[in-house]
Amino acid sequence: MIGSAGGALSAERYGIGRPATEAEISAWDIDVDRDGRKLPPGSGNIAHGRDVFEAQCTSCHGARGEGGTGERLVGGQGTLASTRPVKTVGSFWPYAPTLFDYIRRAMPMNAPQSLSDDDVYAVSGYVLYLNGLVPDGTVLDARSLAAIRMPNRDGFVPDPRPDVRP
Repeated sequence: MIGSAGGALSAERYGIGRPATEAEISAWDIDVDRDGRKLPPGSGNIAHGRDVFEAQCTSCHGARGEGGTGERLVGGQGTLASTRPVKTVGSFWPYAPTLFDYIRRAMPMNAPQSLSDDDVYAVSGYVLYLNGLVPDGTVLDARSLAAIRMPNRDGFVPDPRPDVRP
């Protein structure tokens, strides 16, 4: 059964479910880790990102990422240690490749995984641009996105509990 370690047993016992096919597994195996491994081929520029953002993102995140029904994406630099921290991509997010990962798998909320990889590179670049982290005209691809050092990269500390693996 898809998503179940005991899938074959469940199928035998209850007559429902089936093992996931390799194609089904690969379609969902799209995670990108913090250092950018598994970023797909493709690229996107700020201008295209602005267009995609206006068409797909402004209804929730505001025209310039200031927030609305969706989270605020822009600003907040220097507020994390304050009594009113503003957690945004520019202030809180530790790794740029995971921004790509999140946008690709979860946005837009009404149609997750509907953007092309080029669109996701472009939107990621536009959000980074709105936060002053890349200049206008930037073209992002797997190499350049992984090379971006986010302002809060060193703001997280390891969990010291013995039952939590690093």
